[in-house]
Amino acid sequence: MIAIDVDHFTPYSSLIGGLIIGVAVVLFFITSGRLAGISGIISNTLERNENKFSNVLFLIGLVLGPLVYIFFTKKDVVFNMTSSLPLIIIGGLFVGIGTEIARGCTSGHGICGISRFSSRSIVATIIFMSCAIITVFLLQFSGSS
Repeated sequence: MIAIDVDHFTPYSSLIGGLIIGVAVVLFFITSGRLAGISGIISNTLERNENKFSNVLFLIGLVLGPLVYIFFTKKDVVFNMTSSLPLIIIGGLFVGIGTEIARGCTSGHGICGISRFSSRSIVATIIFMSCAIITVFLLQFSGSS
């Protein structure tokens, strides 16, 4: 049975984080006229010369945001994924292939696409989330035996 870990449940900071992401997406759209999908922004930055300045600023913000948070809150951010290099490589390949097949990433489909009621984005997000839930379940199940 899966239960909410009430000791680490963060509804208020999660809500604030979601609002900040929403505001960032709206500001990016207003200032650039484009949707904020990370895979598309990275791809455009590396492959094209158009919109390079706004893309680079957006990517710098992705890196600086957590650093600013750590600096001002003086909190250690603990993130444990896995130490298995093969698992990281396989996971990265699956994410890259899935992003190419879905013609976008979780941020583009999940945040921007769903808010525009894009059926393609809704289906893609359901698939992303289903795969993530299954993966977490399998990894937890395999680790507990």
